Amino acid sequence: MTLNGIQKAAVVIMQLGRERGAKVLAQLGETEIDEITAEIVRLESIDSATVESVVEEFHAVSIQGPSLIARGGLSYAQELLEASLGAERAASVMDRLAAAMAGQPFEFLQHADAKQILSLLNGEHPQTMALVLAHLRPEHASAIMAGLAPENQAEVAHRIALMERASPDVVAVVAETLQRKASSVLSPQETSAVGGVQPLVDIINRADPGTEKLILEGLEIRDKELADEVRSRMFVFADVVMLDDRAVQLVLRGIESAALSVALKGAADEVRDKILTNLSERARENLVEEIEMLGPTRLSQVEEARAGIVQAIRRLEETGQIVIRREGEDEYV
Repeated sequence: MTLNGIQKAAVVIMQLGRERGAKVLAQLGETEIDEITAEIVRLESIDSATVESVVEEFHAVSIQGPSLIARGGLSYAQELLEASLGAERAASVMDRLAAAMAGQPFEFLQHADAKQILSLLNGEHPQTMALVLAHLRPEHASAIMAGLAPENQAEVAHRIALMERASPDVVAVVAETLQRKASSVLSPQETSAVGGVQPLVDIINRADPGTEKLILEGLEIRDKELADEVRSRMFVFADVVMLDDRAVQLVLRGIESAALSVALKGAADEVRDKILTNLSERARENLVEEIEMLGPTRLSQVEEARAGIVQAIRRLEETGQIVIRREGEDEYV
């Protein structure tokens, strides 16, 4: 096996062990760290003859034993980086690595059973889990998320939301590792946007209520602002048309007329009609009159009023007083 200089450096650092290897990495510049980390991820195992040849060339390590194998891989690279740079900088390096390598979606997992994928992901780093789930169909990822341990659910959810984009190359590295474990075939394909808040919302929206509650509670502990953003996206004001009439009437009982008139300013006809038809004739006439008297209204005021109504809807759902139909769910009878 012929290795280039960066690959040889990666082999030497792997041979030093995590503690000493981390100290060496900490002395390098960001470019060298990125390049060597990429090779550590790729070089999951190397035969003893290659290891011995590299070590002799560097004159850095004494090798004992005839069957020495260098161990690398994604998990080892993550551990090494965190030991040398700390969790925050390690995450940054892995993100840059993700932006510098070539990869593709996890096609070989698209039709796999959720339990099989859970078994495949067992022991993997949360970042790896997040990367895989972000590439799967929301309903598929949701079923897998529900099977994760509670302490992992929020951690993986947080990483999906903050991921935004993943490097084609890191995707390929992770996919190759999982491909070997699953003995599946992966067809190279370019990929771009994965992860982010919306994919996480799509996943949670398809989760059962218990899983949804656990994810959001864990996410709030880690990042309250992000948790609020996820909640706000899980049900938008325009989705009021998905509520049944009884639920709309229950929501309207707790909303002041002034706030409702601002929220309906510029609203789509179907949203406006949904609300007006669930008011008494007198209340309907008064509300229409209030809307007409408002005149030009700042968009920020309208959004604030709508957010208040959405929060009221979410509170009623959390207490079980109303049910929100999710897209793709069966009808209720």
